[in-house]
Amino acid sequence: METPVALTIAGSDSSGGAGIQADLKTFSALGVYGLNSVTCVVAETPGKVVRIEGLSPEIVREQIVVLMKNFPIAAIKTGLLYSAEIISTVAKAIGEFAPNLPLVVDPVITATGGDPLLKRDAIRVYESELFPSATLITPNLDEAKELLGTEVTSRELMEEAGAQLEKKFNTSILLKGGHLPGKDAVDLLFHGDAITRFWEPFVPGVATHGTGCTYSAAITAGLAAGMSLEDSVARAKKFVTACIANHFRWPAKNGHNIDALNHAIGKREG
Repeated sequence: METPVALTIAGSDSSGGAGIQADLKTFSALGVYGLNSVTCVVAETPGKVVRIEGLSPEIVREQIVVLMKNFPIAAIKTGLLYSAEIISTVAKAIGEFAPNLPLVVDPVITATGGDPLLKRDAIRVYESELFPSATLITPNLDEAKELLGTEVTSRELMEEAGAQLEKKFNTSILLKGGHLPGKDAVDLLFHGDAITRFWEPFVPGVATHGTGCTYSAAITAGLAAGMSLEDSVARAKKFVTACIANHFRWPAKNGHNIDALNHAIGKREG
């Protein structure tokens, strides 16, 4: 059987748990060959961003173009795009070379620890240039607040927010509710006229990052392999939960433990 190929367009995480690194680990774990276009370089550990530098839009585009011309890419995902100029460049390249491929947009705005990752003027470019091409947008509750201007603090408000996002951007929305309290982490998929709920047990006591990157990459892997959107999300939800539950942990020099997702065991457990 031919191995599916997927492309991630995102930032590089020096700690290996999020961004391009998490995406490629996820693709590999789920039997997909991963390609990447790096948009920026982030010096960070889980919970702390030290510095971030963007690449030029020209090199971001060249990475995409050379891959599009030489590989049978079956699905694309975007993660951290950093600036309005890079978002616009990515949107134009996808529109030119892959207008009909499944596209999962993870609208990365802030890091798990709260550090800003996206330049403030970039959100409007997301909305006007990249979101219209998306097959699926995967905001968490903080990102939904940025996109709608209203806070989402309950499951009932999640349903309202997801419906608003689906109508506003005219595409499917996976609204992730893992930040809400409760014994289960519940996500809502707004797809056409249906709302589908996905839930797995909440894993307490794990302070890490890269869950959104891993989740969206796992969905992309499913779409690249020809799975339906609903089946891709269902498998991805189990996968990311297993990655969290079977996390790595190391004692850090500053006295705080460092947790990282275990993408390899996620496949076996998920």
